[in-house]
Order: sequence, then structure tokens, then C-alpha cells
Amino acid sequence: MAGGTSVTKEPASDLFAARFNDAGFAVLAFDHRRFGESGGAPRQVVRVDEQVADWHAAIEYAATLSDVDPDRISVWGFSLAGGHIFHVAADHPRLACAIAQTPLVDGRAVAPHALRAMTPLAALRLFGRGVTDALGGLAGRPPLLVPTAGARGAVASLTTPDAMDGDQALDPDRRHTNWEQTVAARIALQIGRYRPGRHASRIRCPLLVVVCDQDRSTLPGPAVRAARNAPASTVVHLTGRHYAPFLESHEQAVAAEISFLKNHLLPRDPG
Repeated sequence: MAGGTSVTKEPASDLFAARFNDAGFAVLAFDHRRFGESGGAPRQVVRVDEQVADWHAAIEYAATLSDVDPDRISVWGFSLAGGHIFHVAADHPRLACAIAQTPLVDGRAVAPHALRAMTPLAALRLFGRGVTDALGGLAGRPPLLVPTAGARGAVASLTTPDAMDGDQALDPDRRHTNWEQTVAARIALQIGRYRPGRHASRIRCPLLVVVCDQDRSTLPGPAVRAARNAPASTVVHLTGRHYAPFLESHEQAVAAEISFLKNHLLPRDPG
């Protein structure tokens, strides 16, 4: 299990991991490199190819654990990491199943909507910082960081109407004091080119895609369309915005995901 953009493993997975564990499943949660407790420098830099490689490494490590059946491994991610699930599942035919929750599957489709959620001045400033950050990275300078989420008018990676729901959804009690909610500004130049939904047709394991019908960050439409191209996909629609699976639709999300995991991970009764 892992979260999207700068969301580290505890706020990303704790709420769901506890429920999965109670249902009898072992959980391995991890931070992508350059974030949280994982190594890698410079910090707070999203490099999609590295993050996908981190998923492969996590799967391979889980398969070596003594209490894990390597033929009964699933993956779970949300938002940006939910998009990674499409790529990772396509590359790992041995996976028993996969869950993509409110996934970012088509940056090209989402980028125009994200731009409309910004004021013109904020968009210009964000892309200016993105260019400065990218060039600075080539010169070996430290990353130029921006908030991961912000209100409309802020210079932040995402300013959609539901972008600011993250704190309430992922850290309502302010327990995760080490969670740095920033990202290198160069992400603004990258995300529109990331289209992991194109891997859907190569996914051979059962795939559960959870979408929120009022999601204004990753949008439900691209995920539903990508899921149609996966040979063994199921789509669950929830009411609410991007973080609804952690908020008002949590019980419905948990019930759907645990049912899916039980169907595809637990041994079948020969009788």
C-alpha cells in the first residue's frame, strides 16, 4: 500500500490497513523514495519511473516474507499511486488482484480541469516555479518546493475544490507531525504527460477501481474508461469527492475492498 504525490505511508494507509488487517490480511505499507522514511535525495521530488520501480521492489520483498504466499499478493494505491497500480499490475501477471482508489489514470484529461481550478496568475507562477525547479535540478540546486494542495489562488500543486480535504481525511487528529505536505514544483511540468491508464489492457489479474462521482481532482470519467479496457475489472462508484473513501464513504469503500480481497486472496473451499 502507498499514497499519492507527497502522502506518506501512515496517513495514506493507516485507516484502510487496520481494517484489512482485522479481516485477516497482512499489510506492507511503504514510502516512495525521496519521501517520508524512505531514502533518496533530493527530497520531495516525484519521479514516476522511480515510484513504479519502488512498487516492483515492494512486491518482490513481500514475496520473500515467511508468512506471505507469493501467489496471493495484492496492491492498493490511491490518487497518483492509484494510477501507478495500472502500470504495476500490467507488469506483474503473478499478482492475485489489484485495487486502484480514486486513481489518476490520465494526466492529459485531468490537466485542463486542474488548470481551470487555478487563477491565471497562480497558474503562471506555478509553471514559472516548475521551470525554475527543473532547471535548478539539472544544475544540482535543491528542489523548489510548493504546497501539495492549496486553495484557489494559491501557488500549489493542486487547487481543485476538493484538494484541501486531505488534512481532514488523512490526518484529522494532527498525529502525523513529520508528514511534509510539499512537492518539488517540477511536478507541474510532468503530470499532464502521465497516462498509466494506457496499461489497462495488459492487466491480467482482477482489478477493482473505486471512483467518487463528485471527484474534482482525478475525475471519475478517465478511471471508468480505463477500467473498461482491463479484461477483469470491477468499478465501484461512491458518492463524494476525491477523499470520500476516507470520509463519508469510508464504510462503503472498506466493505467493497475487503469483499474483493476475500474473493481473490483467500483460499477457495474445495467443497
